[in-house]
Amino acid sequence: MPAKATKRLGLNLRASLYDRLTQLAKDNGQTKTHLLEQAVAHYIQFVAPTETTVRPEIMAQVRRSISKNHRLLKLLAK
Repeated sequence: MPAKATKRLGLNLRASLYDRLTQLAKDNGQTKTHLLEQAVAHYIQFVAPTETTVRPEIMAQVRRSISKNHRLLKLLAK
């Protein structure tokens, strides 16, 4: 079976976070790459979809605010 296609990624982490990742990987007998792949997959599947959804009542308030402050926004844009 052919290997899975992968892409290389450069990443900067806070030193404390990197240390915790390294220790977790060591404790669980896993690679840091595996843990990061699992974290990204979880984020994409469960977290990101909920963060891109803005509640309708919030959007209604934003629209009212923009409408109410239209003149001010035009002046600020200059």
